[in-house]
Amino acid sequence: MDLNDLRAFVAQHDNFEIRVIGHAGNRFYQVELEDVEGQRHMLTSTGKPMLFRSLDDVYLELKRAGVNRAYLVEQVPEDEMIGHRARYRDPLNARMPLVF
Repeated sequence: MDLNDLRAFVAQHDNFEIRVIGHAGNRFYQVELEDVEGQRHMLTSTGKPMLFRSLDDVYLELKRAGVNRAYLVEQVPEDEMIGHRARYRDPLNARMPLVF
């Protein structure tokens, strides 16, 4: 899902969740949208996952897309190091709300 797709999705839907995923000690961030059906969509640019160097950069792009709330989550770092599929710290409700 690129930024234009995100804008269109946000304009047409109201029941979704945006997650800002912190990686590698929060040195970069990715954005993931989960829709009502539980489908996850990573924010991409030219077919590759978008990486943000700061939360300010994330806020700016999400505001431009019409998003006003997201959740900050961290991946389990051990999974990243050994190449397993990404998963979040349990429980997922231990996430931090971001409002902008």
